[in-house]
Amino acid sequence: MDHGYSSLSVAIAQLQKEGYTEDFNLVEEGIVSKGLKQEWKAGDCEVVRYFRFEGMTDPGDNSILFAIETSDGRKGLLVDNYSAAGTYISEEMRKKLKITHDE
Repeated sequence: MDHGYSSLSVAIAQLQKEGYTEDFNLVEEGIVSKGLKQEWKAGDCEVVRYFRFEGMTDPGDNSILFAIETSDGRKGLLVDNYSAAGTYISEEMRKKLKITHDE
């Protein structure tokens, strides 16, 4: 079972120690690593864990950290805000990033 982290920076540091070293960014059809100059479609990546962080005073401080693994074995992190306002992503990628609560 995953545990929570006290802050986004603490979570990033711990997950990097666990091998999630790529810095992923959202693109329309999936994710991209600018460092690797490589892109993966939504079907080529899986969100394996996620963590939500809420700012104490500013709702704009809300973010989600996704730990992602790609079909070719890359592991990395994607930081996004709750709304993803202004960012168009495909329906397939939106489903990948959808947070569900298992009861």
